[in-house]
Amino acid sequence: MRTKKVKFNKTGIEKLPNNKPVVYKIITKGGRNNYTGIAQRGRVQDRIKEHLGNIPGTKIQVEQMNSISEAQKKETKIISRIQPKYNKQGK
Repeated sequence: MRTKKVKFNKTGIEKLPNNKPVVYKIITKGGRNNYTGIAQRGRVQDRIKEHLGNIPGTKIQVEQMNSISEAQKKETKIISRIQPKYNKQGK
């Protein structure tokens, strides 16, 4: 899978690929994962823009997946292992 990291701002988000489902992480200046989520093909940029101003972070890291179900499995694994601060626990 292809991984890309950009600044967590409108300009950076607009550089992200929209052609496949992704698992994304909002990363702090110190490198901590504050939030992990998924976005469907065609909605990647819009989904991540919804977090601007709500979840602190300086970078977005996305990993493209072949299917949304594959993305959901990876998201669940990351959340249970890392327990990012802004994800609802128990997901």
